[in-house]
Amino acid sequence: MSASVALSVEGLAFSYGGKKALDDVNFKIRSGECTLLLGPNGAGKSTLFSLITRLYDTRDGRIELCGFDVKQQTRKALANLGIVFQQTTLDMDLTVLQNLRYHAALHGMGGKFANQRIQEELERLRLYERRNEKVRQLNGGHKRRVEIARALLHKPSLLLLDEPTVGLDMPSRQAIVEYVHQLASSKQLAVLWASHLIDEVYPDDHVIVLHKGQVKANGTVDEVLKATHTGQIKDAFYSLTQGEHA
Repeated sequence: MSASVALSVEGLAFSYGGKKALDDVNFKIRSGECTLLLGPNGAGKSTLFSLITRLYDTRDGRIELCGFDVKQQTRKALANLGIVFQQTTLDMDLTVLQNLRYHAALHGMGGKFANQRIQEELERLRLYERRNEKVRQLNGGHKRRVEIARALLHKPSLLLLDEPTVGLDMPSRQAIVEYVHQLASSKQLAVLWASHLIDEVYPDDHVIVLHKGQVKANGTVDEVLKATHTGQIKDAFYSLTQGEHA
């Protein structure tokens, strides 16, 4: 493939005390690729995200963001990363605009350029007219849109999404799933989306199935279906995780 590698994970391992959470995890994600990270609770998805974002550290394995080692070149590596956590991290008592301006300042973005980028992202998400409302006035789906806009302000090469649709109603969930997929293809953005909801997987997606800290599948939807001799991704997931519920 000619697309550049946005995220490379090699030989990654991590333990909590004597319990192994990740065991020799290897995969690559390329620009323009939407990758769904599927796994039951306790599979190691959150641990993996914590290592990519440097919340955790490990001696075992290597993580590179756009060619920068997250341990050795942390600032340059993380400058290429946008993230939406499962739990909201917006300040509920600030307006949408204030939240985004604060984040822009953290990335060293000046006033005029920051305002331009904020307007671009909010308009794309059809939220610009609500920029002066306090975040607590927004519904769950709109809060998620603000967080996605915030994650994209500095034009990252990789967007991490940690179960971003949990607790949202179906229309809000579908709108965000569709938007992120469209963003990946139109902006050549690499996306790593941790989910336990099989219907968030699109036919053209890259799929990684993580189970008990190990990668059980890594490929296109068609490749995973062929490898598991199944006709639907939900059946492949069930087979790979031995019937354990997500």
